[in-house]
Amino acid sequence: MTQDPAVFGKVAVLLGGRSAEREISLKSGHAVLAALRERGVDAEPLDPGPDVLERLREGGFARAFIALHGRGGEDGQIQGALETLGLPYTGSGVLGSALGMDKYRCKLLWRGLGLPTADFALLREEADLAAAADLGFPLMVKPVHEGSSIGMARVEDRKALVQAWRGAAVFDAQVLAERWITGAEYTCAVLGHEALPLIRLETPRAFYDYEAKYQAETTRYLCPCGLPEAEEAVLRHLALEAFDAVGARGWGRVDLMVDDQGRPFLLEINTIPGMTDHSLVPMAARARGLSFDELTWRILETTLGHD
Repeated sequence: MTQDPAVFGKVAVLLGGRSAEREISLKSGHAVLAALRERGVDAEPLDPGPDVLERLREGGFARAFIALHGRGGEDGQIQGALETLGLPYTGSGVLGSALGMDKYRCKLLWRGLGLPTADFALLREEADLAAAADLGFPLMVKPVHEGSSIGMARVEDRKALVQAWRGAAVFDAQVLAERWITGAEYTCAVLGHEALPLIRLETPRAFYDYEAKYQAETTRYLCPCGLPEAEEAVLRHLALEAFDAVGARGWGRVDLMVDDQGRPFLLEINTIPGMTDHSLVPMAARARGLSFDELTWRILETTLGHD
């Protein structure tokens, strides 16, 4: 573990982007930027556009901290560009990012490996809705390639399923329908090869949607999560398995639920989670004894092995 900020060289903090999660990314990126500068790191913000390769190449950067959420930043695209330039970067590589962003193929992989995830169906056209309805109601409907709960809806019948599919299809040509799980929702942050303490999410809303994440005052975050130590350890191990299965690395977050019978189900993986003072990964890091500044430093430190 280094304490010298000079070892990082000049760091590009990639933030903003052009995805539906741009505003959240700007908040994450500026929080990361402030934290790195507080620790003496030579860091500059960079909002990627069509000239991103030229700006990275000519900017004298030694590495990049990726704080981009959603398409273009979390799906392997910017990772591939950085690979082309030979610039080390935080987080998962091209494959891990692409699989993590693709909820459908991620779940196919987990299911193929025997990891628990709710039954699901891919919706590309209206004819596919019959397969979704066969899963049984209620269902969760979500775009395959979006984050921050954008375009998600809980549906109780076929009529609502049609409406939810059309709403999600505005964001993505591929839509996922999942069997609804009744139970407790948890999230597990991963830093390096360690699963951080679990956070239990509680909301009076139908589910942990965009408003519950970013606007509502009624959402509760419990850390410690309230589970017996042995039960939490099992879920943390499952989260690490799910994280490693998609080829993720560096840091991220795995969301999961435990149903009323005590059975765990993996929901999805976030390879570049939110990084504001109110985000879940910093919350778990605090429970582990890491300040926000220390967390950002640790994440950036994971790039040193890729020079």
